[in-house]
Amino acid sequence: MTLHLAWPRRLALVAFMGVAIVLMGLLGAPAPAHAAPGLCVGPVCGDGFTRGATYPWQLRMRVQDQRGHRERLVVDCRDGSISPLLGPVERGYAAAVGRRACRPAPHHTDAPPATPP
Repeated sequence: MTLHLAWPRRLALVAFMGVAIVLMGLLGAPAPAHAAPGLCVGPVCGDGFTRGATYPWQLRMRVQDQRGHRERLVVDCRDGSISPLLGPVERGYAAAVGRRACRPAPHHTDAPPATPP
């Protein structure tokens, strides 16, 4: 009879230990690091790149740094300047993201395409 009463206690203890281990794993585990999508230079990443139809040399983008600061910027792909000049995201890295984003798609020019010799 003693053996019969000990078995449910052991089962309850094992179940409790299992639940405790699962909870410690869920609550104690660090959150996974989420990489920002898009183009990154140093601690600043940009995404949401769009060009305007009226001004094709302007590139609009969203930037975010590792501290969680976010903002929208406009880059002039003709000279690499960004607007606004001040904001929470570090401007040196934000300008580098803008220059790299402008590089693959050059701004519109009126010059005819080059002909091979």
